[in-house]
Amino acid sequence: MNRIASTMLTLAGLIGLAAPTLAQSDFPNKPINLVVPFAAGGSTDLVGRIMAEAMSGQLGQTVLVVNQAGAGGTLGATAVADAEPDGYTILMGTIATHALSASLYATPPFDPVADFEPISLLLTVPNVLMVNPSFPAATVEELIAELKAKPEDYAYASSGNGTPLHLSGEVFKSMAGVDMVHVPYQGSGPALVDAISGAVPIIFDNLPSASEHIKAGTLRALAVTTRERSPSFPDLPTIHESGVPGYETNTWNALFAPAGTPPEVIAKLNEAAVASLKDPAVAARLQEVGAVVVGTTPEELGVYVEAEVKRWAPVIEAAGVSIQ
Repeated sequence: MNRIASTMLTLAGLIGLAAPTLAQSDFPNKPINLVVPFAAGGSTDLVGRIMAEAMSGQLGQTVLVVNQAGAGGTLGATAVADAEPDGYTILMGTIATHALSASLYATPPFDPVADFEPISLLLTVPNVLMVNPSFPAATVEELIAELKAKPEDYAYASSGNGTPLHLSGEVFKSMAGVDMVHVPYQGSGPALVDAISGAVPIIFDNLPSASEHIKAGTLRALAVTTRERSPSFPDLPTIHESGVPGYETNTWNALFAPAGTPPEVIAKLNEAAVASLKDPAVAARLQEVGAVVVGTTPEELGVYVEAEVKRWAPVIEAAGVSIQ
């Protein structure tokens, strides 16, 4: 091989090595898909659309919401875990996908730590217990009495098996000593439709997706599931203070990318997410529907996820909830 040919091969190799770095430094140069693992109309979808709009402005590229519902969020999360780790497919993760699934499923579909790169914890959200306005209970105490008087008559709706709303209902049943059938949906949107119609008169939902229905009177809120009352609904009691001492569940939303996504891409996504949350207009929209805005580093989210997996494992075991 002559010297010119050898030099050209060396240059070609160097260009090949440099290509990924150049592509990463140019990120993003095309639209980003934000997978929301629940149906449209629910809390995670609402947060996803607010963040997608805000991050589009920060990144200079469109962030597209892609609803991929099913299996309590695990179908969409699995799709992201299997996606190309280039930052162009990211997940609006929740407590369901990244804390509960590890203990709920006999064979978890993914590892919430090993299969993802954390980007940022966005916010925490109270859940809320509601009933159809025609239901014969206006308080948690009255609901418990009605369920005990008619133990085989009632069902409750949630956004799906393995979601924090499903778990909220099962923990409530266990701690209040009542029974009701769980009816899972593929997201809060369709669950809310049936609760409003009275088809399934009791529902656990996230406060952001439920807030407008509470204000409009199409659903009657009985209590929030967090230990403290929600600042956006200060007159709404907690389940803990309404006859079920010690009761507490919540949810949260966070951004994740597939494992192996380059650190510089994660850094750009984190910067865009945190800057979006600091925008007063974005923060106000989220706070209006009951969310508590957070915003963290990737490292802080990673520590948080590991702690959440450990926190919920004994709660799930005590409630006797499992999914095959």
